[in-house]
Amino acid sequence: MSEAAGTQADSPAWAARKLLRAARAGTLATSMQGQPFASLVTPATAPDLAMLLLLSDLSEHTRHLRADPRCSVLVSGIAEDANPQTTPRVTITGQAEPIADDALKARYLALHPYAALYAGFGDFNLWRIRALNGLFVGGFGRAARLRATDLTPDATAVAAIAAAEAGIIAHCNTDHPDAMAAIAGAPGAWRLVAVDVDGCDLAQEQHVMRVPWPAPAADAGDVQRELIRLARAGR
Repeated sequence: MSEAAGTQADSPAWAARKLLRAARAGTLATSMQGQPFASLVTPATAPDLAMLLLLSDLSEHTRHLRADPRCSVLVSGIAEDANPQTTPRVTITGQAEPIADDALKARYLALHPYAALYAGFGDFNLWRIRALNGLFVGGFGRAARLRATDLTPDATAVAAIAAAEAGIIAHCNTDHPDAMAAIAGAPGAWRLVAVDVDGCDLAQEQHVMRVPWPAPAADAGDVQRELIRLARAGR
């Protein structure tokens, strides 16, 4: 596994990428005629780390984005102790756009399976936010500004793994269900539902678990080796 130094295991960029990939809830900030507005959203990430949101046309924030696509999204992890300021978090800023892409919608629903109940409603649409920059805060007094390049995985690696993803998922779920449970670290019918340069996602019914790689993967071979390592280690 290898990528630019900006995503080394101990870097703010790599920590930010892992937070974005694992986020299942976040805060979307929009504005209307200069008035800020914040709302709860349920994000996912595309293979290239662009943020995906499934938004209703009836929502206040969607009306804001149609008038002014500039926005920001905050996602956070778990606090280190009782002080909420020790919570790792990342804010990205960018511009939102509606996107009709069946593959990205399927990826969103793999990470938010409950959303299948309303994803087909006529007023719900998929939106994409490409990060222009960001701010990572690793805890109290630990902050780093991030550029778009820090939040963009290697395009060649993204394409290679995306091309192999369906085959990897089918092989793991059909031939190695016990290994998927071992990686999840819990009994049950766990399935591999998504793979990307930064990690993978396992699901059991409505519960989805993010499993990061120790470093960004470069190709399908890296992914295969890491899945084998995780299964043998039982996470």
